[in-house]
Amino acid sequence: MICIEGKTAFSGIAIGPIREFAKKSSAVRRSHVDDTAAECTRFEEAKKVAMEELGALYDKAVKEVGEDNAAIFEVHQMMLDDEDYCDSIRNIITTQEVNAEFAVATTGDNFAAMFAGMDDEYMKARSADVKDISERLIAVLHHGSGAQSMEMEQAIILADDLAPSETIQLDRSKVLAFVTREGSTNSHTAILARTMNIPALVCTPVADGMDGKMAIVDGMAGKIIIEPEESVLAEYQKKKEDESKRKELLSALKGKPTATKSGKSIKLYANIGGIGDVGAALMNDAEGIGLFRSEFLYLQNDHYPTEEEQFSAYKSVAEMMGGRKVIIRTLDIGADKKLTTLIWTKRITRRSATAQCASAWTARRFLRHSFVRCTVRAHSATLPLWCR
Repeated sequence: MICIEGKTAFSGIAIGPIREFAKKSSAVRRSHVDDTAAECTRFEEAKKVAMEELGALYDKAVKEVGEDNAAIFEVHQMMLDDEDYCDSIRNIITTQEVNAEFAVATTGDNFAAMFAGMDDEYMKARSADVKDISERLIAVLHHGSGAQSMEMEQAIILADDLAPSETIQLDRSKVLAFVTREGSTNSHTAILARTMNIPALVCTPVADGMDGKMAIVDGMAGKIIIEPEESVLAEYQKKKEDESKRKELLSALKGKPTATKSGKSIKLYANIGGIGDVGAALMNDAEGIGLFRSEFLYLQNDHYPTEEEQFSAYKSVAEMMGGRKVIIRTLDIGADKKLTTLIWTKRITRRSATAQCASAWTARRFLRHSFVRCTVRAHSATLPLWCR
């Protein structure tokens, strides 16, 4: 039995065989071309096919995960049509007299490196998007299509990383869970997994050679158990059955108005500790986020979360809630919630109003700058946010 810890992108329990996701091979070689004009035309034709495929993915995603989450494929279309991106490809073909595949691969690597080197966490994550559209273009140039199908039975999908296009092309009814060795909880793929209500782990260092092995994904504990012992398997099967029964009972209430017996309407909001909880809130008809416990961004780190890290988290939650009210609570730190990144005094030991005020005063440098800025930015960039 092997137990490997990762980061939870969406909680839940999944039990089943592992299926290693193999990307379509599109090895790129540099080759000389005499007719650069014809090669540029070949690039334009491939680009047209890729744009059509992304449009089809958008339509599929709208049906499965809604317009807000499907918008990534419109973003991919815009990136694919970006003037700087396309000019770079044409320029490499023309000046170096090389094949379109090599020009696309070179441009993709350059642009991906540029995004990866940015300080802004959101922009840094766009590096994966550039790689995705470039790999699609290369696949079209090689095979005539960038679409990738995967025949499979129900399984836990294991991959180094998954592009949004790869995630949405998988048969949702056959995917028990996603486990990636790389990625982040703010990636589009993680967001799609949460919206699809599929347990998902990222940054999980699973070794190669696990294809076909039985495994348990524990999204609540953030771990995968490979080849579990019979007693552990029985324990998790019981947990999964209990979870299913609870969901069935709650599902009977979905879609019904939230009201008292006397007919008074009530807004039912969900409390969350991070992005990973949003999928469950949406799945259970939450009408908003009543409390985003911002302290969990600190408790889960050994450093001050940067303004960009916080902005990315708040922005993602607001986008996923699609216009519903989101209330962010300022730090609830002190008493049983102590941070190694803050210097506490002995007076802040009791859970009281005084302790809370003192905690806020101790952290005033952060509250006055980083927290205020990132919440204002998230408010301006997406949808209305409230703080308390």
